[in-house]
Amino acid sequence: MDFKTFLENFDAIAEAPGGIPKLRLLILDLAVRGKLVPQNPEDESADSLLEDIKFEKAQFINNNKLGRDKPVESVVLDNFPFEIPKNWIYSQIGELFVLSSGTTPSRTKQEYFINGTESWVKTTDLNNGIVLQCEEKITQQAVTDCNLKYYPPKTICIAMYGGGGTIGKSGILGIKTTINQSVCGIYPSSYVVPEFIHIYVKSIRATWMKFAAGLRKDPNINAGIIRNMIFPLPPLAEQKRIVEKVDELMALCDRYEAAKQTRDNLRQKLRGSAIASIINAETDEELDAAWIFVRDNWHNISQHAEDIDSLRQTLLHLAVRGKLVPQNPYDEPAEKLLKVIATKHASYTKKLRQPKGLPSLKDVDKPFELPLGWCWCRFTEIGQLDRGKSKHRPRNDSVLYENGSIPLVQTGDVARANGIIQTYTTLYNNQGLAQSRLWSKGTLCITIAANIGDSAILGFDACFPDSIVGFLPTQPIPDSRYFEFFIRTLKSRLEDFAPSTAQKNINLGILDEVLIPLPPLAEQKRIVAKVDELMKLCDQLEASLRESQQQAESLAASAISHLTI
Repeated sequence: MDFKTFLENFDAIAEAPGGIPKLRLLILDLAVRGKLVPQNPEDESADSLLEDIKFEKAQFINNNKLGRDKPVESVVLDNFPFEIPKNWIYSQIGELFVLSSGTTPSRTKQEYFINGTESWVKTTDLNNGIVLQCEEKITQQAVTDCNLKYYPPKTICIAMYGGGGTIGKSGILGIKTTINQSVCGIYPSSYVVPEFIHIYVKSIRATWMKFAAGLRKDPNINAGIIRNMIFPLPPLAEQKRIVEKVDELMALCDRYEAAKQTRDNLRQKLRGSAIASIINAETDEELDAAWIFVRDNWHNISQHAEDIDSLRQTLLHLAVRGKLVPQNPYDEPAEKLLKVIATKHASYTKKLRQPKGLPSLKDVDKPFELPLGWCWCRFTEIGQLDRGKSKHRPRNDSVLYENGSIPLVQTGDVARANGIIQTYTTLYNNQGLAQSRLWSKGTLCITIAANIGDSAILGFDACFPDSIVGFLPTQPIPDSRYFEFFIRTLKSRLEDFAPSTAQKNINLGILDEVLIPLPPLAEQKRIVAKVDELMKLCDQLEASLRESQQQAESLAASAISHLTI
């Protein structure tokens, strides 16, 4: 594989989701496999280079009075992660280089840290690049008392502790400095380019534990693991060519990333303008035109699924504010609908649950201005709102489920429903039903524990526990769909009512207080129809985006496979 072939596949990889990070890793991987630059048969072989390295290392140990060199554990051929060119050789870090971990002076002694002047590199200072400064310094007294070593520029530093996000982070020292106990330093050699060592360390970070030390319960690594790590050694001349090529390609990635960020910023502005045109549409014709523009240009203004979720939320917010379909002055106003429902409620033999102590609608602040013909109401004014039931303890008692035939819906079924609940967790038998309650198909379900504020409509008769609240509208309201749309717009605010406990939850009283923007009945139907129409467009946009992303990922995978063979 030559540079021309790599560039031919560059765009395909970069345009895939997460493409630039993948591209950077691919560059590192190709570099340490000997596939990024061609081999030169006139280069001095790594075999002879290895002898020079060992001789230099022995001299360094002797001159610095480091004592006996620690041996490395032998490795077998099966442990080598990949094939290398013929003029390369596999060795081990500890065989090639002198390395040691740093020291952390006692934090209890202020004289070691106050007014410190000596650089002291910690894992947080490692940025996978050149380390030119550190956030904390220590005093000369700390260096003397704790026998800290100074590490010269070009030392490779590797983070050994600090959690999965820190382990394996690395850097090349650009300064003379001490290091702390969480950092391992690999002293530079005259016969190995430090940047090449760093390239290799970065290339294996993601799989460090796998082929450097095997699977371990302890996520940390230590100097012993690093010492035993296998290392592919190229001829010195090729090391230099590899480093130059990596620098060149990483700079290309930087330029591509900057250009991509510029395009993303432009997309964001265009997307904001397109959504604003939807929000500000004053007529049905303007709204249709705005949606046609979004539909036909979405591939140019967005590359992320979450942008479509934002579009859906915009649609729902417009719907419940009376901005999605035009008002009809001949529609019977919502105030009259409330009176009809109140008359029906008064005639019921079994009285519906009525919350107490709620302030009058006249005494509360309304969230926004309503269109003509709309009014504010609460759930209990337009239907029955109550919690599910599951009285028996323990709830998993088999006597409730044996030979069951009655669906029991849980919060997870609501969260996965995407509007209509089509699944159930298990089946109650008659004994299970007796200690619960059967809700009819079409009930709006709202979760008030675990995944708070999720909502969906039952697609079948079912029971559910008290972690779910059910709402059934009273005729002549035909179904719960408008109100399910409304709850989706309320989800983030419902979560704000949840206490900061391990098991977050809200209660029925909070839902009793919720103010609902109620449209005229005829407009409710128009809103639901328009939402359905535009949600289908969102689904089409999402499917198209998913298909284009899959194509990009497939193309990138094919390119990567071709380049790494």
